[in-house]
Amino acid sequence: MPSRRTFLEKSSQLCVGVIATSTVAASSSEAETQPQGPAQAPKKKLKIMMKSAWGSDDPTRAAFPFAHGLALAEAGHEVQIFLTSEATYLMRKATADAIMPVGWPPLSEMREKVVARRIPVFS
Repeated sequence: MPSRRTFLEKSSQLCVGVIATSTVAASSSEAETQPQGPAQAPKKKLKIMMKSAWGSDDPTRAAFPFAHGLALAEAGHEVQIFLTSEATYLMRKATADAIMPVGWPPLSEMREKVVARRIPVFS
């Protein structure tokens, strides 16, 4: 009868062999399924609704639906923006001109691009 130590040594070697074999098989199957060349555009056009309730009290969060909605629309998806609560004030020109998000262009510029792309905005 084998000792416990012998059993554990053999089983650990078996596990290492199985893991190595599965890793090699997985890497070869990934190489076969990954497309060669430049990234391809998504095949399915998504319908996305960006909802926000953030207003002028947090300019960066207030600009979120506009910035990301533009990026998604440029990627070819169908986007709608839905503003609730404090975010409805962002549709006023004076308020939009005063919003300067951190790291993004002013909200007034993004709002003009949203209008130019004909992205519907509901408030």
